[in-house]
Amino acid sequence: MSKELIEEAIEKYNKYRSPEATARLVYYQEDKFLVEFSGYFCLTCGYYDYFEDLIYILKEMGLRAKTEKIEEKENNITLVTFILLK
Repeated sequence: MSKELIEEAIEKYNKYRSPEATARLVYYQEDKFLVEFSGYFCLTCGYYDYFEDLIYILKEMGLRAKTEKIEEKENNITLVTFILLK
């Protein structure tokens, strides 16, 4: 059930943030998931706000999550590991 809600949250996120920031679910495990964020983030607007926005959307859908790891890659790609909270 959580995976479907996460995918729905990502779809909603992309509706409002893409193409500036686009999220894609890379990996899902029962209590953890990895999302790839790509795009031309507005760094002056608060780089980490883009990842926190997904947390707020998840919260609206009844899931509590927090970031565990943020890994910046080349070509405007960031991998963010989220943990689902009980």
